[in-house]
Amino acid sequence: MTHDPHEPGRRPVPGRELEGFEWPDAEDEGTAEVVPLDSRRRARPAEEVQDEDEFFDRETIAVTDRVLGPPVDPPDEDVIPQATRTAQRRAPIVPVWLRTWQSVRTMVVWQARDAGYVLGYHCVRAPKYLAKVLWYAIPGLFMGIGRALHWATAEEGNWALRQYAADRNDAETWLKLDKQRQRQSRWRWTVLLTLSVLALVGLLAFLVADLPDWVCLATLLVAVPVLARFGRPSDRPITDRVSEAPRYRKLTAELVRRALLACGISGITQAVSKDPNAISFPQEIHRDGPGHLAIIDLPFGVEAAEVVARRGRLASAMRLPLDQVWPEPAAGHPGRLALWVGYEPASQMKQPPWPLLRDGQVDVFKPFPFATTPRMETVDAELVFRNWLVGGQPGSGKTFGLRLAVLAAALDPRAELRIYELKGVGDFKVLEPVCTEYGNGFDDETIARCAAMFAWLYKECERRSKRIAHYHGLGKAPENKVTPELASLKGSGLHPLIVAVDEVQELFLHPQYGKEAGEICEKVIKLGRALGVILLLGTQIPDKDSLPTGITRNVNTRYCMSVADQVANDMILGTSMYKQGYRATVFEPVTDAGWGILVGLGKAAARRSYYLDTRDAEKVIARAMRLRGLAGTLPEPGTQAREDAPVFDVLADLAEIWPAGESAAWNEALCARLTELRPDVYTGWKSEQLTSALKPHGLRVGDIGRRIDGKPVTRRGIRLDDLTGVIAERNRQKRSG
Repeated sequence: MTHDPHEPGRRPVPGRELEGFEWPDAEDEGTAEVVPLDSRRRARPAEEVQDEDEFFDRETIAVTDRVLGPPVDPPDEDVIPQATRTAQRRAPIVPVWLRTWQSVRTMVVWQARDAGYVLGYHCVRAPKYLAKVLWYAIPGLFMGIGRALHWATAEEGNWALRQYAADRNDAETWLKLDKQRQRQSRWRWTVLLTLSVLALVGLLAFLVADLPDWVCLATLLVAVPVLARFGRPSDRPITDRVSEAPRYRKLTAELVRRALLACGISGITQAVSKDPNAISFPQEIHRDGPGHLAIIDLPFGVEAAEVVARRGRLASAMRLPLDQVWPEPAAGHPGRLALWVGYEPASQMKQPPWPLLRDGQVDVFKPFPFATTPRMETVDAELVFRNWLVGGQPGSGKTFGLRLAVLAAALDPRAELRIYELKGVGDFKVLEPVCTEYGNGFDDETIARCAAMFAWLYKECERRSKRIAHYHGLGKAPENKVTPELASLKGSGLHPLIVAVDEVQELFLHPQYGKEAGEICEKVIKLGRALGVILLLGTQIPDKDSLPTGITRNVNTRYCMSVADQVANDMILGTSMYKQGYRATVFEPVTDAGWGILVGLGKAAARRSYYLDTRDAEKVIARAMRLRGLAGTLPEPGTQAREDAPVFDVLADLAEIWPAGESAAWNEALCARLTELRPDVYTGWKSEQLTSALKPHGLRVGDIGRRIDGKPVTRRGIRLDDLTGVIAERNRQKRSG
């Protein structure tokens, strides 16, 4: 702009804006052209503007055309193919609860059990109901006659309208209403009289005619309850209530939203305050087994693990027991939650029997039924290429869960079983007939045998690795792993080897064998997985001393049952699992025995292992013995396929070979004497090995000085007084213990 439009003299006078404007002649109308003003202005070069405007500002920069890029958001129809969008909107043809026989069976059983309970409840109170029906039937007869007469008069509703018209002195309206009542009353009286005559005829026929007994009984069963219904007060029902509240809380969208808001998650609260629809449901809430399932998309930025961690608040908001509400992350994205609410608490639901209890055979290379979900669906577990860690405090069902896995392995005739039960109560005694090696107890001898077995396992891994390399060269082990064909090949030496140790903390905490056994166990876990060596470890004291961290880091299947605190929870399940909402601390010992968090077999979730008592275990072992007898793999009683490492007492051996008259001795001299005493044990020992062997016993090894050829020589050794003192202290502890 080159002039001020508000300058005096340039402002138009109202009403004279077009004064002085010259209209074009008529002959110029055909030459006129309508053009886009903006585009023409942009097309004019800056020089032309400069020439036309004598007040052109030399510092003015001409604005060129803006370059418009493609749209940031593509059209919706280009994002997803039409076929894919159609499939996403389609509901499943078969409902979820009808897809598996287990879900159908569970739902039918629950409905039948509930109906049976209601039926039994009312059958017990049938005499009381009969008395109440007869008591209310007599006044019900007269009340029924009165209600019929009132209906015939057609006064229902009409009387109030006529009274309103009378109060307003509206005679015309009153007459119209009364005329309408009379018309209705005529046909009603006709119907009532007709029915009355029929009722009298029927009553006479019922009293006089010789009718069959079942007709009379059926008539009374219909007429008397109807009369009782008319005669009873409205606040006194004939039948009693089965329960004072609903047997289960029906899952609705409003209930879910209210419960999620009550969890106290700031992301949910803030999102819902801005948008009430921030919590959405990609699927409708539907029945799933003995309960209902809701799939929920949480607000943006909120993970399902945050809700799982607040399961207690969620159950409190829904006014349901804790073991009736089961949230877990759903498939799709981290913000999708699957909330399952059962008809009744899981502690009151009867678990189905183990599918392999009565028949069936196991292939350790394939999954086998191990546990059930809160929805009573079967969860399969695997053994080959896995190592198990089962932990929980006393009464949590840890031993029975570990024994179930070993029972399944026993049903594979190829599997070799070696079991050590370091608790000493005989929970695994039933498995001894099918075990190549079995130990029970927490004495030093049993623990020494268990430690020797781990040393043998390491040697076995070395042997198997050479066999795998041999068969890999023949093309029978393409991935350098044990295959089902190699495991079944006789003479291959690559059959599945199942090693189970319950209360393994007794071994790892042993002052003499614990450290070395922990190191060897870690190596076996790393090496044996591909070689067909499977470790199943159970413990009730999960901490850094009783359970070396190298073992917990390398185990790939973890089952944490009831534990007391967060440290024990994360020692078994892994770091930060407690913060992610996987908390075995919610399970109570004994009450929730068998329940635990299972990690490594699908997504982590709460599972309940199948329960088999000793009698059931004996039935399974009897079938396993028959299978192994036919396959020729049943161990002979009293034999053992592995020679135990020699058991020795280094302190007693030192006292036996101690040089006479010497108050101190060098380690080198002592190692030479020990080799002469037990060459199968001490051959190759040097001073450092003797020092390591004496360290767990608390025997101090120090510098011992002597003169040789007149020169002072100092070497590592022990003194006789220290040796005798350690032996005396050990003997005293044994006597007192």
